[in-house]
Amino acid sequence: MSTPKPRRLVWVGLLQALGLTAYCSAVAIIFWQGNNWFGLMPEYFGFFLFLLLFSTSALVCGLITGFYPFILWQRKQTIDAFQLVLYTAAWLLITILLILIGLSRLR
Repeated sequence: MSTPKPRRLVWVGLLQALGLTAYCSAVAIIFWQGNNWFGLMPEYFGFFLFLLLFSTSALVCGLITGFYPFILWQRKQTIDAFQLVLYTAAWLLITILLILIGLSRLR
């Protein structure tokens, strides 16, 4: 099996980070607009749905960022898998910094 080139891993890491950013943005919109869309909920259902969404988000985030590194690990490409996790983490940090810089300029 062919080993992914390091440059390709950088781009896959970027795509994973962008996918995770988009998913987190969608969940944030649900939290932000939830009362407008669904109305007020009884306390039990609010907590229940929050925990369900939180658990589902952990699964989705794990799949977005961990599935391909797991495939690489299964193919005995452990160094590539580890590098991909590091590239994804680096892109996520860069994304966070860019968002924070953008927000600071709005004020």
